[in-house]
Amino acid sequence: MSKRVGLTVLEDMTKEQLIALVVDDAKNWLAHDGLWFQAVEGTHGMDAAIDADRAAWERFTVIEAQRIMARLGISPGGGIPALLEALKHRLYARLNDQDAIEVTDRRAVFRMVDCRVQSARRRKGLPDFPCKSVGVVEYSEFARTIDPRIRTRCVACPPDPGERDYYCAWEFTLE
Repeated sequence: MSKRVGLTVLEDMTKEQLIALVVDDAKNWLAHDGLWFQAVEGTHGMDAAIDADRAAWERFTVIEAQRIMARLGISPGGGIPALLEALKHRLYARLNDQDAIEVTDRRAVFRMVDCRVQSARRRKGLPDFPCKSVGVVEYSEFARTIDPRIRTRCVACPPDPGERDYYCAWEFTLE
């Protein structure tokens, strides 16, 4: 019986090589996401690109949450603790600096302290990407998949004005 080549390669890698691979795969995924967005924006404009992005995230975030739950053995209905654990395992958690503050069993504020996309835009002298409408869908659906009782509220996210020590923040409350 033969093995798939990709699996054999993974089985032969050291822990350090596997960690590097996971980070590199996350970077590749994010690069593809950005290039896809720019292609839609270039052809149809920013509003259409954001609409398409929001529609894609509405479906992808549910799939991502379900796969994380399956991998970690998280049952639906795990509340705030399950949500915070799942957020640590998202693809971009490998690339961004994120934290959770004001954590209780019924509430938490999740912050993206450093966002790879936004940081890159600032380095290039570009304005923040206005990702709030996409984030509302993304975080609400992710949290709802983990536990349908969780409600999501945006604390702040571009294009919201004001100086902050984070890029975006989301409040999760358990009903």
